[in-house]
This record gives sequence, structure tokens and C-alpha cells, in this order.
Amino acid sequence: IFSGRANPLLSMEIAQELGMELGKIKISPFADGELYVQIQESVRGCEVFLIQPTSPPVNENLIELLIIIDALRRASAKTINVVMPYYGYARQDRKASGREPITSKLVAKLIGEAGADRVLGLDLHSEQIIGFFDTLVDHVHAMPVLNDYIKRFIGTDNLVIVSPDVGGVARARGYAKRLGDAPIAIVDKRRQHDKQNVIEVMNVIGDVEGKTAILIDDLIDTAGTICKAAELIKSKGATRVFACATHGVLSGPAYERIENSVIEEIIITNSIPLAPIWIQSKKMKQISVAPFLAEAIRRIHTGDSVSGLFV
Repeated sequence: IFSGRANPLLSMEIAQELGMELGKIKISPFADGELYVQIQESVRGCEVFLIQPTSPPVNENLIELLIIIDALRRASAKTINVVMPYYGYARQDRKASGREPITSKLVAKLIGEAGADRVLGLDLHSEQIIGFFDTLVDHVHAMPVLNDYIKRFIGTDNLVIVSPDVGGVARARGYAKRLGDAPIAIVDKRRQHDKQNVIEVMNVIGDVEGKTAILIDDLIDTAGTICKAAELIKSKGATRVFACATHGVLSGPAYERIENSVIEEIIITNSIPLAPIWIQSKKMKQISVAPFLAEAIRRIHTGDSVSGLFV
């Protein structure tokens, strides 16, 4: 098991869960900013797992991932399994306007061309991304980990699961089903297509009055969507509002928005390292997906069912 520099703490946790140590690797920049990578132990004939989310700084972590894959391939690794707790460029998975790239597919092709044999992805933004890869893909969801936290610390009484957009309805239903068949609600919103990360929340479909509402999404970036949705469902009579997401990108004005929001607590995983500013936030709760990803890696290695993680 090797790790890039994007999330070394998560990588170490995963290795510990598997009773292993991380492989020795040297990653250092040249004076001009180019990266030097050397695998410092033999991997000839080995099944290698490389852990590297392409979280911000996205381009730097992506290039580092590709270079490490190339180094492992040239070191005669038998198979190279890339574990991506977060897949950068996932939201650029279609052409929304003319003359736009589908960068999510480009990244998938680059990973395959570099020499990866398999990708283990955690809560990809859309299922179609799996089809962008020519390599094998195992797609796992942090739902069991997040649901366990909800059951233990929030409870399932008088609960409503809320999707912040129509596209996330299937995800919300999946959570609701495993939380005692809780009802769901949907926030109807309109995006201003000429502005990235700008959302106009419109209405709530479903009943949230007098309930504990949990907004469910795959990621939180600038927090505009989640905070406006929380304000709306609070105005519709929800007694408590929580938010839950796998990936905490948390860029730009996210901190100020969340701290000033009606959201009682935001639950995210450690797929992306938290910036130091979030340590002081009483609203942010980060839980580890290391045991979950370690079990997925173990099952891939032994040839057991990965989908069995969700039974």
C-alpha cells in the first residue's frame, strides 16, 4: 500500500486497519516545480494499492497520482489499484453548454493510460463516471458509515431526509430506506448557468414541518446550496436541520456561510483533509472512512464481493 501526499493521514489509518505499513516512496519537487517520484522498495510481481484523492489542489494531486502510477508500472508491479477517496473533476461529467470539455472522462482516460488496472472510487458524483474508465472500477458509498453516525447521535425519530436537488433523490432514498424508511423531501432549485457555484433555491417538495431534517449530498463545496436549502426547510417548519455529505471540499466562503447558517451540525468524512480553520468550528463533525475503505481493499485482494459491504 502506497500513498501520495494528498491525504497521508487517511492512508496511514487504512494501512493500520489492514495491519500493514505504508510502502516507502519518495516524492519531492525540483526547483522548477516538476515532481520527482521514486518507489523505494521492490514491487515486482506485487498487487499494489495506491491511495490518492485528487482533492484541492486538484491539478497538483492529479499529476502526482499519474506520475506515481507510471513509476509503479515501470517497477513491474503486477497490478496497480488506485484508491480515490475523492475524484476531482467529477462534476464536469457532461456538456452543459456548447464547446465545453467533459473533463471527468479525460481524467479517467489519463488514469488508465498511466497504467492503473483498477480504480476504487468513493461516492462518485454520478454513476456515469464509471463508464468513463476503460479499467475496472469498484464504486463504494460512505452511506453505511454516515448512517451509523445518524442512528447513534441524531436518532431516527420524526426524521425526514432531504435532497438538496432533484438529481440527488436516489441518494436520499437510499439513506431513508436504511433509516427506518424515513420520508424524503426535495428542494427544487434553479442554477444560474452563466455563474459557477451560484444557486437559487426555489421551493420544498414534501413535508418537513415539525421534523428533524437531514440534508444529504455527495459533497459540499462553497456551501451555497446546502445553506440556502437549510434556510428554506427551516422556514417551512423543520425543528432541527443537519447536513451530511461524503466529501467536504469546503472552498471559498464555505466557512462563513456554514457558521452563519441555521444548520446545527454538518457531518462529513475524511476523504479530504480538513483545513485548519475548521478545527475551531463547533458545527463540523468529521468521521473516518478508513475502516470502510480498508475492508473494500481487503475484499478486492481476496476476491470477495465489494457490493456485500452494503447488504
